[in-house]
Amino acid sequence: MAVLKESPWYKQILEEGLQFPGGQPPMNPKHRTTLELPKILERLAGHCAFSAGKALARSLTPSTDPEEVRYRLAVTREARTLLRTHPGTSIGGARDVRPLLEQARREATLLPGELLDVRQTLVAGRTLRRTLTRLEADFPRLAGIARRIEPVPGLIAEIGRCINDDGEVRDEASPALAQARRTVRLAHRRLQEKLQRIVTSPQTARFLQEPIITQRAGRYVIPLRAEFKGRIPGIVHDQSASGATLFIEPLSVVELNNRWREARLTEEREVQRVLARLTAQVAEEAEAIRRTVEALAELDLAFAKAAYADLLEAEEPRMLAFGEGKRRPVLRLRQARHPLLDPQTVVPIDLELDEETFIVVITGPNTGGKTVTLKTVGLLALMAQCGLHIPAAQESALPVFRAIYADIGDEQSIEQSLSTFSAHMTNILSFLERADDRSLVLLDELGAGTDPAEGSALARALLDYLRARRVTTLVATHYPELKVYAHATPGVVNASVEFDPETLAPTYRLRLGLPGRSNAFAIAARLGAPPEVIAQARQMMAETDLRAEEMLAEIARARREAEEARREAQMAQADLQAQAEALRQRLAAINEERRRVLNEARQQAQAELEHLREEVARLRRRLRQVEQVLRFRSLEGAEQPIAEESPAAVLQEVEAHLEALERAAGPEPAPPPPAPYPQRPIRPGDTVWVPTLQTTGQVMALEDGEAEVQVGRMRVRARADTLQWRPPEPAPEVEEPPRLARTPAPSPGVELDLRGLTVEEALPRLDRYLDAAALAGLPWGRIIHGKGTGRLRRAVRRMLADHPLVQRYEPGRENEGGDGVTIVHLASS
Repeated sequence: MAVLKESPWYKQILEEGLQFPGGQPPMNPKHRTTLELPKILERLAGHCAFSAGKALARSLTPSTDPEEVRYRLAVTREARTLLRTHPGTSIGGARDVRPLLEQARREATLLPGELLDVRQTLVAGRTLRRTLTRLEADFPRLAGIARRIEPVPGLIAEIGRCINDDGEVRDEASPALAQARRTVRLAHRRLQEKLQRIVTSPQTARFLQEPIITQRAGRYVIPLRAEFKGRIPGIVHDQSASGATLFIEPLSVVELNNRWREARLTEEREVQRVLARLTAQVAEEAEAIRRTVEALAELDLAFAKAAYADLLEAEEPRMLAFGEGKRRPVLRLRQARHPLLDPQTVVPIDLELDEETFIVVITGPNTGGKTVTLKTVGLLALMAQCGLHIPAAQESALPVFRAIYADIGDEQSIEQSLSTFSAHMTNILSFLERADDRSLVLLDELGAGTDPAEGSALARALLDYLRARRVTTLVATHYPELKVYAHATPGVVNASVEFDPETLAPTYRLRLGLPGRSNAFAIAARLGAPPEVIAQARQMMAETDLRAEEMLAEIARARREAEEARREAQMAQADLQAQAEALRQRLAAINEERRRVLNEARQQAQAELEHLREEVARLRRRLRQVEQVLRFRSLEGAEQPIAEESPAAVLQEVEAHLEALERAAGPEPAPPPPAPYPQRPIRPGDTVWVPTLQTTGQVMALEDGEAEVQVGRMRVRARADTLQWRPPEPAPEVEEPPRLARTPAPSPGVELDLRGLTVEEALPRLDRYLDAAALAGLPWGRIIHGKGTGRLRRAVRRMLADHPLVQRYEPGRENEGGDGVTIVHLASS
């Protein structure tokens, strides 16, 4: 900083009387505007559902607290998940009724429509609170906001009881209002009846312009032709524009009109009293309603962030905090896109600064994307600290910056008589001393607008100052000296925006680690400059500069080749991973099938074991019986037991049973080998024995010693020398049944309409139709029975279910008549 203060430009700025903005907040609105955050917030507000949410979106400011930033991003994540899994969730027509609350506090009576807005807002809040608290396990942060909603159920019920959905005060709002309206209706009916008798009376009808009743000044009148003035006594309230018609109130209805008007006034006073009472209740609950509106606005903003993130195809970045005594967090953006550029044409950028890299010097041609890169990094950092997901890949990570400063664009000030250079320096010096290791500084065309030598030296001094303070800095420049500075200075790295010399167009890709090339000679040659001019210009350049340009070109070419090889390797790796995944799935399927077969075998073995246990138990019971008989006979002096019940016979039976079980559980015998046949070379069409499948098949094709064999519905490939020729099996002789000549019967048509018939009338007609349709060879028919009570439909389908000529039946499709039609498929003869 001492070098800067000795600079003549610094002294010039002081002499011009410019003041640095002392007390400037870290997230100065000027820098947010430079990075176009207000435009993002305006687009965000466009996704909000009501004015309170829009105002909250437009006033959103970046947070510098890491925990607050992570909370904001988590709320956005929950909102995106909620809207995907519960797409009908919304704030449901809420309104920002806070101005109405102020009116109610000042005892200004609210109109019915305004009271309905209050009620609708409370109902929307109550609904959303119920929804989110029910889902609190999955969306705890949104539920926490929703718990601040106070539905005020008493006020909801009272407004709904007193005002209908059309904004009219109900008769039930108060007993006095109900009585007043009954009086109004009675007075109105009597007034209308009296006037109707006048306009339809033969004595007076001929004096009227039309036999109608209308209103003037809130009183009912009839249209009298001007030439008959006085024929009907009354009060003139108005006349037509031509003067041909007078609108009079007949004297005979003046009193009735007065009664009706008095009743109306009484009704209006009672309506105002009801509205005043409801307004007072709103004033009493004003604080609860205000808190509800604020909570709804927060939820509306969260839903808007979710919708905007989905529109941008954004991802949640990982936010890293600066720790005391620890290494600084990395800044890593993958496939980052500027959100205000056309998503179809914007070129993503990759940028990564490790713990020991503080400054990135970006060089390259004009319109190559240097400024867009600076704005993208700054804007995405601001968006993330506002709680917005950013248009970048998932693995992106950003530090939570305490301040973000930007000097981008033309800062020339005519009002202050400042040059572009002075304006830029004024802006930079305003935050230079405030920038620290937790700040992000973005500098566009640093040192431009003055003598190149002085501007380059000043730019390097500024970067040294920022590097010493470990400030994360991105700078765009054209100075070649800064390329060398970045290459030779620890903590500083070169970057470049690509330019295609063949098309004279920038690619907008950011390359970290390489400085940008000027490409001036290539551009001049493509634009048609004479070759001798280009050659002379090359000779005028220093040999070291030419070698540097050639080396940069060679490095860029080698890097492109390396990246191409890396992409090919990644594609190959992706293919291998896909194959590995397919093999894993096949192995899993084989293991599952093996498990199923083993389980079935175990179940079968278990069943056989249970059967064997039952047999053993039965034989034991028989042995005990035999023992009892032997014991009994020995007591009687018998010499020998009965032969068929001897223990030896029982044991023989057990052994025989076990042998039978062993035979049943033994392995399946191998199929007998095929009988020998004389062999000859295999040809297409031959029947062959396939040893690996132990079956026969037909040779479909032969190629390079391999045969394609049709085995049932499956085709297999096998080596031709492993196949054995077999003679074709003779086709079984099928005795053809005698055919009976039959004359086709006439078709009864594919439709039978039974509507309007009773069940007793319809079923015989249906039976005759099925016989005729079967004789005519119809494959199907359409039975129209209608829907009605369903009695005829049930009877028809019961008959079709048992009929021998019917193969199956089904209800008609929607375009065929639905359940009023049954489609019957006839059995083929």
